[in-house]
Amino acid sequence: MPDDTLIHDPNGGMPRLLEIMRRLRDPDTGCPWDIEQDFTSIAPYTIEEAYEVADAIARADWDELEGELGDLLLQTVYHTQMGAEAGHFTFDSVVKAIADKMVARHPHVFGDESRDKSAEQQTADWEEIKAAERADKAQTRTLDGVATGLPALTRAVKLQKRAARVGFDWPDTSHVIDKIIEEAGELVEARDTLSRAEVEEEFGDLLFVVANLARHLDIDPETALRATNAKFTRRFEAVEDALKAMGKTPADSDLAEMDALWDQVKAAEKLAKT
Repeated sequence: MPDDTLIHDPNGGMPRLLEIMRRLRDPDTGCPWDIEQDFTSIAPYTIEEAYEVADAIARADWDELEGELGDLLLQTVYHTQMGAEAGHFTFDSVVKAIADKMVARHPHVFGDESRDKSAEQQTADWEEIKAAERADKAQTRTLDGVATGLPALTRAVKLQKRAARVGFDWPDTSHVIDKIIEEAGELVEARDTLSRAEVEEEFGDLLFVVANLARHLDIDPETALRATNAKFTRRFEAVEDALKAMGKTPADSDLAEMDALWDQVKAAEKLAKT
């Protein structure tokens, strides 16, 4: 029988969590579900947990954030356990790699460079260091290293930032807005005359330019859209509440009535702000 002393030690810290994951993945005595997983099957959970961390932060729910950070940490432990089993890396090697990277990327803190730099200069230095790291990996093209697994809007902004560093960028927002108008017109035309695949392509082009506008305005499009999603949810639920007070549901209503209630909700929100 395995020794469960560390497993049940509430003060076991990181070694306890690593041992729990090792035991869950044990091919003879572990959990059948955990044993069956691989990097690909676990990756969506990793992304989901990262978003749940961001959600807890957005709601300033610090008790929930503690639990969500634990869930996210578990994802790292999960991947490193699978990596160790396959001989790719270990938890310790992952920790060493990130620690080495942080030291190398902060010579103004851990080296001889001066800390007397602006935030802009520190950002420029950071990008130069990362570019050198990519070169060491033979990633010499401008867009190399921009992760394909990022949310599409986030990846669009990162691709555009990389291109902008080598001069491939509009000089101001007016050009971006003109391009949005152009792409919107092409989408309308595509809707009426082209195939579904071509319509989808035109829609993607429009989103890409909208992401570019966000970059020029120094707005994170993912953050902006999440806020709008929350606003839509809040307002639609207020419409539902108003209908409920009338003894109705959205299914019993129609667009004109719900639109009028929506306008009332918006007006009430604006009044509350003033």
